Amino acid sequence: MPYVNIRITREGASAEQKQRLIEGATRLLADVLGKNPATTFVIIDEVETDNWGIAGESVTERRKDGR
Repeated sequence: MPYVNIRITREGASAEQKQRLIEGATRLLADVLGKNPATTFVIIDEVETDNWGIAGESVTERRKDGR
């Protein structure tokens, strides 16, 4: 029973894009590892950019500088 956890920043991923992520991750596990899609769980966590850091800075701050 595979469990896939995808974490992305909360910046407007559409419901369609999230559905494609779920379908793609499920298909990948089926194709590569032969896992049953019916028992494959995919969870998408959306994290506020204030709560996601890179190189000692939050994504919010980095985006202010255009990075």
